[in-house]
Amino acid sequence: MLTEDGRHLYVSYDEYHNLIEKLAIKIHQSDWPFDTILCLARGGMRPGDILSRIFDKPLAIMSTSSYRADTGTVQGTLDIARFITTPKGEIAGKVLLVDDLADSGHTLKAVIHQLKNNYKPITELRSAVIWTKGLSTFTPDYSVEFLPTNPWIHQPFEGYDALSPEQLIKKWSV
Repeated sequence: MLTEDGRHLYVSYDEYHNLIEKLAIKIHQSDWPFDTILCLARGGMRPGDILSRIFDKPLAIMSTSSYRADTGTVQGTLDIARFITTPKGEIAGKVLLVDDLADSGHTLKAVIHQLKNNYKPITELRSAVIWTKGLSTFTPDYSVEFLPTNPWIHQPFEGYDALSPEQLIKKWSV
């Protein structure tokens, strides 16, 4: 649900999963036969996992991080892992790069640059996200929702960002 001022988008688990399914349909309808899904951890892990299951393709993971301060609400320096975790040795062929959103576009641009320069076995690369914000300088190949007002997206699992093991113990104590 988008707030009246357009500054916040609140997404339920059902809405989140529906959007991933719509993304899968867009990818499928493009008739692009990719070999591997490469998700960007952490935001792309859930969509990447679901797409991997739907398309029956191996899931590779590359860790990136820029939103660390204030329980993940303040963007800092972008860190990109040097290595990719994949079940098939080295990532190669046609790769679908998956993240949750194109916010500023900085992360996706930087990752694609790194992949093109450091992973020569990748022969073709396309990108897929759930949301693309209006301020993004990157346009993904596949996207479900365009958000011209650039709202902060409140994803359904974000409550865990501020939850500690001690709080869980207290919650589940009898």
